Amino acid sequence: MPMNPRIARAVLFLCALCFAVMLRPMQVVAQDTAPDPALGSLQSLLQDYQEEVASPSRQTVSGVLDALIAAEIPGTPGFLRSWDSRALYERPDDGLFFYATENADGTLTLIDIDTEDAAGTVTTREVNQIRPNAGVRRVIGAVLVQFELSDDDPALRLSALESITRSPDPEQIPLLAASIPDEPDAAILLRKERLLALLTARFGETAEARIAAIDALGGDISIEARGALNLILGSTTTFGTELPAGGNIAREIEVGTDLGLDEAYDQLVADGLFPPRPTPEAMRAALQANVDAGAVGGVPVHQLDTIPARERAYEQLEADGLVPPLVTDADVADAVSGYVFYEVYAEDDPAITTAAQDALAATQLRLGVYQGVDLGLDALSLASIFFLAAIGLAITFGVMGVINMAHGEFIMMGAYTGYVVQLFIPDYTLSLLVALPLAFMVTFGAGVAMERLVIRHLYKRPLETLLATFGISIALQQLAKNIFGTQARPLTAPDWLSGALTINDIIGISNIRIAIFVMALIFLGLLLFVLKRTRLGLEVRAVTQNPGMAASMGINPDRINMLTFGLGSGIAGIAGVAIGLYAQVTSEMGANYIVQSFMTVVVGGVGNVWGTLAGASLIGFLQKGIEWFNPSNTLAAQTYMILFIILFIQFRPKGIVALKGRAAGD
Repeated sequence: MPMNPRIARAVLFLCALCFAVMLRPMQVVAQDTAPDPALGSLQSLLQDYQEEVASPSRQTVSGVLDALIAAEIPGTPGFLRSWDSRALYERPDDGLFFYATENADGTLTLIDIDTEDAAGTVTTREVNQIRPNAGVRRVIGAVLVQFELSDDDPALRLSALESITRSPDPEQIPLLAASIPDEPDAAILLRKERLLALLTARFGETAEARIAAIDALGGDISIEARGALNLILGSTTTFGTELPAGGNIAREIEVGTDLGLDEAYDQLVADGLFPPRPTPEAMRAALQANVDAGAVGGVPVHQLDTIPARERAYEQLEADGLVPPLVTDADVADAVSGYVFYEVYAEDDPAITTAAQDALAATQLRLGVYQGVDLGLDALSLASIFFLAAIGLAITFGVMGVINMAHGEFIMMGAYTGYVVQLFIPDYTLSLLVALPLAFMVTFGAGVAMERLVIRHLYKRPLETLLATFGISIALQQLAKNIFGTQARPLTAPDWLSGALTINDIIGISNIRIAIFVMALIFLGLLLFVLKRTRLGLEVRAVTQNPGMAASMGINPDRINMLTFGLGSGIAGIAGVAIGLYAQVTSEMGANYIVQSFMTVVVGGVGNVWGTLAGASLIGFLQKGIEWFNPSNTLAAQTYMILFIILFIQFRPKGIVALKGRAAGD
């Protein structure tokens, strides 16, 4: 029997209702137990401040930052860095925030800020780049420092310290102090402690804490410490009818000595106490504007060719109310005499400024000592360069008595030899090892050829030798220009010679200059060994003192002179490689050292290696000492140095270390 349709519909409705009733509790349970994927995420917190993050301002950004700090979500530091560096994007469709990386085709790959997984590719028009202004970025950076000070990455901790150094703030003191006990890196720990002292000295809560920090900075020559002390001692110039009783006055200013009379009056005018003084141009314009019937203020125009006449006419116009008042020198002096000008510290506590003065005085004393040491290192470096350039000349001129004006060109030949070697050997260390002996061989051969072809025909004829070698020097310079051109050529130092040895903020010396100093010591030792401990040295000394007697003992003076000249030229070539590592390699570079080389040999003592060392030291220290008084004019320093040497030779013509015995008589 078929069922009634109404009954069937009712049964179906009841079944559906029962199923709904049974299903509803299950759905409620499932909804209550399923985890919310956005719970505790960075994205969900930012959505609560969506407008403040997307369009940040100085007034609204603090609320977002406070919420981020309180939430302690792990990805917060990375988000702050992206927000600060303008690497954060908003998707307008749903308001979500993403990081992004740029693709080669100009599109952006969105990065989820919680999982850091790729979240799709979009064009730049589909997202909005968030660009916080400079003020907002400063606020973000200050909060970011709080996270980075204790970050596991040492680079981020150093970055946080740099940020504090650039923008110091009193609120950073507790953050920095809290990060010090757990700092594992000794160098970073020292940096944090110094920075904490700097911040405490400027922004400490109590005067006792500030004074203790200031005392700790005494003798610290770092730029940061000196800057902090100078900021504490910052002052402004002001004035009054008398010195204030309770002010922290830096010093009283004497008008006319410390401050010009007109400048003092201008300060009174700026404060509205007196009328401004009309300039000569304004006075002339006022007189021209008030010419009436060929006269100004009753003074004929043709009489206005003197200052008293112009002032008389101007005073009449002033009496008529046509021009501003005339302020004379007497008025200015009278106005200024009624006031006291002084400098007042920005810091109110005299005890703090006194402590800063004492600390800065201790710093200046130590700074002067370190500056003296640094100047001495520079002078020692320059002396080693002069010694290297002059040691070859000490042999050819000091021992043989040959005035070789082409000695500088042997230095130039050595430098160009090093340049050519580097063209074929790109390894700068290997090329340097090859260039040094090769430069010696090249210039040794050139020196022997020069001695055989020219010099040996001109012994005992110093004027002809000078002219001949001067002509050879010009010819060698022109030959170098024809081969290498007039442009400076690079002679690159190896990487291990780059940089500098820095002891502190004041004392530092480049590694190349250290290498040249070591090379100068090596050559000094080698030359002394050759002259004192070898047969060649014995024969050279014998020929130097008495060529006739040396010849009677079987020594060939002609051969010794040739080898001696070649040895001096070869050493000049090695010096050229060393000098070329930091100086420009040009065809004229040798001419820059020939004068100093001759002065070094003559001042030190002709024919004496120790004298050459003494002469190089004297000239190097003298030149650097003169440059210290006038560092902007090196030419003037060299001029004064030459004058000093001329006077020195007048009183000690045989040099610092004079020869003894028969050689001295020659």
